[in-house]
Amino acid sequence: MKFEPIDIKKHRDYIILFRRDSFVVSFGTDEEFGDEEEYLNWIKASASEFPDGFVMAWEDEIPIGQIELTIRKYEGKTIGYTNLYYLIPEKRGLGLGKELHRYALQFFRKHGISEYHLRVSPSNQ
Repeated sequence: MKFEPIDIKKHRDYIILFRRDSFVVSFGTDEEFGDEEEYLNWIKASASEFPDGFVMAWEDEIPIGQIELTIRKYEGKTIGYTNLYYLIPEKRGLGLGKELHRYALQFFRKHGISEYHLRVSPSNQ
């Protein structure tokens, strides 16, 4: 698996499709996804601060996933936050999530972050 920073112009359709699917997987619907342009603006702003935190995952030149990682202040501490681990349906259950997680751990270490959070919907199995 290869990771490449998200380029909004180049990856626009993929990141919207992937994020929408993540809503369906997590919540059963993408109704709460919101405005696509707002999402793209958030990606652009967040990735400008941490470009290595917003990446596409590729396998054999095919986009198979996406990671969104941020760092922020929370209750007086600086913590890492995993906004999204995403794999396309046919790549789920094959152990590839470990590679996404390994990437995230390296990202947080690189930025001196020792505490990181991931929140998951109770309906997301």
